[in-house]
Amino acid sequence: MRIDDLQPQEGSQHRKRRIGRGIAAGQGASGGFGMRGQKSRSGRPTRPGFEGGQIPLYRRVPKLKHFTIVNPKHFTIVNLDQLSDLPSNTVVTLESLMDAGIITQNDGVLRVLGRGEINVALTVRAHSITTSAKAKIEAAGGTVEVAA
Repeated sequence: MRIDDLQPQEGSQHRKRRIGRGIAAGQGASGGFGMRGQKSRSGRPTRPGFEGGQIPLYRRVPKLKHFTIVNPKHFTIVNLDQLSDLPSNTVVTLESLMDAGIITQNDGVLRVLGRGEINVALTVRAHSITTSAKAKIEAAGGTVEVAA
């Protein structure tokens, strides 16, 4: 058997319907589309999911509760009470926290939250930080650098 010997199985292919080519062709006159109306016009009458101008189902449903975000932002979370044991003047980054064993895995960029108190001056380099955490770090004499 060669590739030029291949052909479709008998009966698997049907000829295309010839719409609007006279009554002898079997689909003449209105061509099976009825007399008038939106569905009888040339071209595709409506796109899939169209509901006559009403907000279609695929746009209504995600406005309800409990639908997941399509592209969620993933952060590695650390709270201030976890940073209070670090020595003074430490530069806090995602890598330094993993080396210190405070966090065990990289779940995304670093985000610092404001739970707990801190009394050592730290230099925190994170992609995101809450306002309460920033205020507590600066009140303890530290600095905050937000990476873009």
